[in-house]
Amino acid sequence: MAITVFIADDQAMVRQGFGALLAAQPDISVVGDAPDGKVAVDEVMRLRPDVVLMDVRMPEMNGLEAADRILSASLEPPVRVLMLTTFDIDDYVYEALRVGASGFMLKDAPAEELVRAVRVVADGEALLAPTVTRRLIADVTSRRAARRPEPARLSALTPREREVLELIARGLSNAEIAESLFVAEQTVKTHVGKVLAKLNLRDRAQAVVLAYETGVVTPG
Repeated sequence: MAITVFIADDQAMVRQGFGALLAAQPDISVVGDAPDGKVAVDEVMRLRPDVVLMDVRMPEMNGLEAADRILSASLEPPVRVLMLTTFDIDDYVYEALRVGASGFMLKDAPAEELVRAVRVVADGEALLAPTVTRRLIADVTSRRAARRPEPARLSALTPREREVLELIARGLSNAEIAESLFVAEQTVKTHVGKVLAKLNLRDRAQAVVLAYETGVVTPG
């Protein structure tokens, strides 16, 4: 089945350009678009796409609030939100990761990266590997001097699960974690699932945020 995508951006040229690029892929179908966050929320609730490309800065309702409303609805099957921004360091994007967005892309990223990002997010993984994502999280968290203490639920993790959490937070994919730990990729997937369940997290993006906020990993 084709991956269904919805595009929310206040610039018509961006919507049209991204739409044409994605629609040209044999495994992707663009089901709609919106010029602002309010329309995006209404249309996403109606269309239930697999992936929403959500601009951070839009009129009526910004992308952060729109993403929060969509993700808070806990739709089934889940709708994944991939944030779009012209800024490589943007507090809005960090906050979007906190509410459950699956990652973000810069609007000037190469076309093949956008296509790959849609596929990665649709597959249930977070787009956390690119250097710019790690830089964003490191920059914002380093400016949040009062880090909250480790939540008690972190103590529920086994040493191996905590190690996996740290590697997730450093931007490694499942395959890279498997190579680092000398285990099978399926074993890593099992560990990741247990980490998310024990920490009551929606996805890897929230795991990364939690790891930085609690000091499991530190910027740099």
